[in-house]
Amino acid sequence: MDELNGKMIACQILITGLIARVANEQRDPLAFLTDFRDEIRAVVNGVNIAGLDNSDRVRSAARQTVDELFSLMKPPSSD
Repeated sequence: MDELNGKMIACQILITGLIARVANEQRDPLAFLTDFRDEIRAVVNGVNIAGLDNSDRVRSAARQTVDELFSLMKPPSSD
């Protein structure tokens, strides 16, 4: 289980870096990140989670993960 958790953390770091890189190339990085976050949350809300009687807990954890990933990305400094 620890190996799986480590791989998930590595994937989250990789995805965060890729999103940040794309955002930095945009004219308005904050608007891009906000729009992208909203799109990802819409996907999480609409995805079909099969095999569970109650998918609310899984969906809630996925939403929390998305929010954590995007909270790590702060606006660029004005320096």
